[in-house]
Amino acid sequence: MRVLVVEDEVKMAGLLRRGLQEEGYAVDVAATGGEAEWAAVENPYDAIVLDVMLPDVDGFTVCRRLRVAGCWAPILMLTARDAVSDRVDGLDAGADDYMTKPFAFTELLARLRSLMRRGSSERPAVLEAGDLTLDPAARRVRRGDVDIELTAREFALLEYFLRHQGEVLSRSRILEHVWDFAFDGDSNVVDVYVRYLREKVDRPFGCRSLETVRGAGYRLRPGAG
Repeated sequence: MRVLVVEDEVKMAGLLRRGLQEEGYAVDVAATGGEAEWAAVENPYDAIVLDVMLPDVDGFTVCRRLRVAGCWAPILMLTARDAVSDRVDGLDAGADDYMTKPFAFTELLARLRSLMRRGSSERPAVLEAGDLTLDPAARRVRRGDVDIELTAREFALLEYFLRHQGEVLSRSRILEHVWDFAFDGDSNVVDVYVRYLREKVDRPFGCRSLETVRGAGYRLRPGAG
């Protein structure tokens, strides 16, 4: 298994390299964000250990750029900062896990093993369907160059559709994931919010991306404009 360690502190990078090599991993080390971006795009890594504080660009930027470039290797971010906002920024940028320094090396190994078991799968930082885009971190929705204002519930519903493009989603499944299991209202609320979405992301632009599948639920057409 091949791992990329992105760390500019020489001592920490050396410790990580030696520790991972002793566990049987092949390890490459990058000291800057630029080196990391080049290495991760050029090589098929099984996981990336990415420090947030780098000399040229921060790890959040590197992570987002890698996802945009189509690099889906699992990313474990490291930081000396323990603020909740930092963890949120890292996960929103496309990271898979987050650890705060100092940490136990045995825990880092366990988290890497867990990430590698999941494997690589697409987790884009920005969700797209044709010219419709949704950025979960920035809480921004656009159709082409036009910003679309959505309520929190409308945003959550559209994000769920975008993460499951082409799938027929039943009303009960939508309720469980966009509302919650404790919701005891009428399932017609899904119909109401789908109508709200159509009025905002489809009809003003002459689009029909949200389809009704009779007797089954709703579907967002992949790449629909």
